[in-house]
Amino acid sequence: MGQDKRIQPILLGSDFNVYGMARAFHEAYGVNSIALASAQLSPTKYSSIVDVRPQAGFNTPETFIKVMRDFIHNHQQDTDTAYILIACGDGYAELVSMFLDELSDFFICPYISHDLHQKLENKKDFYALCDTYDMPYPQTVFVAAEEAGQIDQLVEELPFDYPMVLKPNNSISYLETEFEGKKKAYFIDTAAEMKQVLKRIYTSGYPDEMIIQDMIPGDDTHMRVLNVYVDQHHNVRMMSLGHAILEDPAPAGVGNYLAILPDENDEICRRIKHFLEDIHYTGFANFDMKYDSRDGQYKLFEINLRQGRSSFFVTLSGENMAAQVVNDYVKQVPFEATTYVKGDAVWLGAPKSLITRYVDDEALVNEVNRLYKAGNYGYTALYKADRSPLRWLQQTYSLYRYYSNFKKYFRKKTL
Repeated sequence: MGQDKRIQPILLGSDFNVYGMARAFHEAYGVNSIALASAQLSPTKYSSIVDVRPQAGFNTPETFIKVMRDFIHNHQQDTDTAYILIACGDGYAELVSMFLDELSDFFICPYISHDLHQKLENKKDFYALCDTYDMPYPQTVFVAAEEAGQIDQLVEELPFDYPMVLKPNNSISYLETEFEGKKKAYFIDTAAEMKQVLKRIYTSGYPDEMIIQDMIPGDDTHMRVLNVYVDQHHNVRMMSLGHAILEDPAPAGVGNYLAILPDENDEICRRIKHFLEDIHYTGFANFDMKYDSRDGQYKLFEINLRQGRSSFFVTLSGENMAAQVVNDYVKQVPFEATTYVKGDAVWLGAPKSLITRYVDDEALVNEVNRLYKAGNYGYTALYKADRSPLRWLQQTYSLYRYYSNFKKYFRKKTL
């Protein structure tokens, strides 16, 4: 591809992740992004750097590919432009993989085949790969929808002790369900609670497996998050490890990080680098893991087949996320060696005063305060180059809503 082509990002979705990628493209190249989505969400509202174009039903295969074909038809004469397609949610990443061959004829598509996508998205298959590649994960039991009638017996026979974690194996089909007390993930303290929640989930019509896992002890400061970019020749070009120190406690926000500090771990990076290159991965990947003090290992929870929601942390640390794709496909910069990002900034998803109030580790609080005082911090959605009064008011309000979330939902996790 010609290195002098104009860059036009096409982002799929309109959420927080989309804004982080739009900001990365704007910071690196001064370009605005187009976002195709099923609806306009708050994080990209009133933005001057991303043009959100809502399309009803865009999250379904039929509408998705029709909209994409129409876009290609309307822009196929733009031979001086490199259209870069970036999915910013699990559903959109799957849709791109479903139509990868067709979309790749027009767009730059840093994604894997649908077969590999399905294998990695399914946690049972992913954990089997973890066994093959010596990547630790928590003790796990899978519950099939066909076993809904035997939930009482199944729960009584679980091989590890409470508390436990319960979460869906298929996050996409789970999104379509509605029932009382629904959460992204559940922290279960008793067998009675486990039975009740499982029955509610399967009564709602959820058709896939649920995952029950041993709860690794420790609060949010035991979490780590790894963002990776793998180029079109399956070389891991960039790895950025972050130390997540606080998560959103609200039911709809479980697993969303609110503060990340820079971190390094050669062993984690070595294992995951080998895994991704050996399976011929392409594109962004995001791994969530937790340190288990019982055996001194970091246990993987999952691989996200896209950049993480908080991946602007990588750009903030000095390695622009958008530049990974542009250097690979547009500028065609040859691979020389993996870049291990060593940042000196704290990424924040909530007010700093809230972070320091709810993080118990004094050393981590001191590090947050040090970086903040030095000006080495950033919020994804607060961008000085995109500061209309309406947007700034809305995004600031969104940040300060976390005070009520913590007051209502926060509970200390087992240390």
